[in-house]
Amino acid sequence: MKPPEDRTRGARRNVVHRFARRHTLSVDDGWPQEPDEPAPLPTRLHLDLARSIISRNDSPDVPFSRSINPIAGCEHGCVYCYARPGHAYRDLSPGLDFETELFYKPDAARLLRQSFSARGYRPETIVIGASTDPYQPAERRLGLTRELLDVFLAYRHPVGIITKGGGILRDIDLLAELARLDLVRVMVSVTTLDDELKRIMEPRTASPATRLRVIRSLRQAGVPVGALVAPVIPFINDAEIERIVLAVAQAGADEVGHVLLRLPHELVELFEDWLDQHFPQRRARVMNAIRGMRGGRAYDSRFGQRMSGQGDMAQLLRQRFDVARRKAGLSRRVRPALRCDLFRIPGQPLQQELDL
Repeated sequence: MKPPEDRTRGARRNVVHRFARRHTLSVDDGWPQEPDEPAPLPTRLHLDLARSIISRNDSPDVPFSRSINPIAGCEHGCVYCYARPGHAYRDLSPGLDFETELFYKPDAARLLRQSFSARGYRPETIVIGASTDPYQPAERRLGLTRELLDVFLAYRHPVGIITKGGGILRDIDLLAELARLDLVRVMVSVTTLDDELKRIMEPRTASPATRLRVIRSLRQAGVPVGALVAPVIPFINDAEIERIVLAVAQAGADEVGHVLLRLPHELVELFEDWLDQHFPQRRARVMNAIRGMRGGRAYDSRFGQRMSGQGDMAQLLRQRFDVARRKAGLSRRVRPALRCDLFRIPGQPLQQELDL
């Protein structure tokens, strides 16, 4: 019998990952389905005894080269998440496994202190949440992000945060103290203002109203905050561009950016499955538009193309964002460099004194 769907999750099933040597296939055998709703799939936490905590990248498409992801996998269940294919390296599916089998780094704070205290370390902004959300529901139990922020504050080290979780307000005290020293910047992802679309696209994330409240609260606390419309999905949420830009500006964001939908590896199958479930009449139109902005493919991994696409539609999206930003009073990017000159190892002289 075909297994019932869990409507509290983003993916409908586990797709076969690209490294799998064998797989099973669920089929409808004709027997009647159980009428009752299935119990929600549980989230299982696994230890990730990592030896290091800071990841590095050399991509020209992102404005940072260092990041931290204290949890691999994400309960938020965003069907489009470009981090999903990473679960294949653990011999798990980028589908439901990505949302339910989480790997957390219990020693994250200790490893960060170790990195900061290493001889010759030079500070540079580190972003938390570049892959998976640091304020997904599991953070309420684990507290890893708060522990990391304690370390950033103790060492006077600059940090950026990307999130769509309302849980960030728990740490507003630490964020305000970091902001007082010009050591933090937050980007809140706002992909839709429609509660129903949010529910099917990002089932376990904060509501649109909560995300606007997060922006407003951070701004009132003196924390620099911007917004991201990421991803933009043609014929799904692109009609909201102007409304989202205006809403985040009115809430207090000083910057707004956008990223075109990315579908690497297994994401193509997951996303098309999602379209079949929720927007079957739009499926062909959406995928044709995506391929039209990706040189005829579902995904183009080349630097300079993967985040924004190419062609007439991609250019039109950029123009719409530019016009919307100007109308909202956000005519140019506001991303001042965070301070690195305050870096210190607790109990030792300031870094600039050591350099003399």
